[in-house]
Amino acid sequence: MPVTDLARSDVVTADLETPVPDLAERMADENVGSIVITEGDEPVGIVTDRDLAVRALTDAAPTDLVAENVLSEDLVTVPADAGFYEATELMSEHGVRRLPVTDGGDLVGIVTADDLHELLADEQEQFADVIRAQRPAY
Repeated sequence: MPVTDLARSDVVTADLETPVPDLAERMADENVGSIVITEGDEPVGIVTDRDLAVRALTDAAPTDLVAENVLSEDLVTVPADAGFYEATELMSEHGVRRLPVTDGGDLVGIVTADDLHELLADEQEQFADVIRAQRPAY
């Protein structure tokens, strides 16, 4: 299954100069745990709820900071044509829970560990239904 089938296309984004309080407010308003930081349509970083708690509150007064000051460095992305297993390998290898999805460098979606977990749970439920239908009655 290609990752584009799993990814959410309504990615919450901001630019490098977005003030930290605005990032926190957007996360709360949109009910998300991350905001992808972009330059044009290209993702350049990600700010997670953890970044806000750990970096912003320990480095300086949050009103003095912008997205560029608190984003996670070395952004890990996944190509739109990648599969489920490639996405899980990237998450595991880099210790991340969120992968912006790119097509030709442009941001086209985001896939999270929660999305992948939900897919696996659905697949397990369907498999359980097959087993239940084939087993003898007790």
